[in-house]
Amino acid sequence: MPEFIDPSSTLLTSFLAAVAEFRADQDYPVPWFVDDVDPKALVDPAAFEAYTARVVDERNPSGTRPGFVPMTTLWWVDGERFLGRLAIRHRLTPVLERFGGHIGYDVRPSARRQGHATAMLAAALPIARSLGISEALVMCDRTNIASQRVIEANGGQLLDVTEQKRRYWVATTRSDPRHPR
Repeated sequence: MPEFIDPSSTLLTSFLAAVAEFRADQDYPVPWFVDDVDPKALVDPAAFEAYTARVVDERNPSGTRPGFVPMTTLWWVDGERFLGRLAIRHRLTPVLERFGGHIGYDVRPSARRQGHATAMLAAALPIARSLGISEALVMCDRTNIASQRVIEANGGQLLDVTEQKRRYWVATTRSDPRHPR
């Protein structure tokens, strides 16, 4: 059963296979987090361990890199198989309000269309709530119908459609507990 875990060096092989899938995927642009992986981490296990430690430390203001906000990154895994990643940005900047939002997620190409993105977003909402986010800004590219459905399945209310993005507010609490996400 898939679940969130903290980024972990124990998933090196599966993570690297997912990175290769993302880079080979001709249907979608390479996610930013793939290009953000420290290059040495792709070839050296010790550097990969340092990379995962850096990603976990970005939850704390002291571990946040210049130009970034604190964010909680989680990996969606099934056993030892890396399926995807999700980041919850603890606050928004003007750029994130237009292009990133509070929550971003990516599912490796071989695991798409299996309900993982919908489950990931649903599982992330209580975590966002615990970070003080009552409504999460979640967005997708205008043409990404699959992500649009994921957001709407999780209660997303369309805020607007810009030249590049569809932007939604998603409550991190449910008003009716009889209707879970």
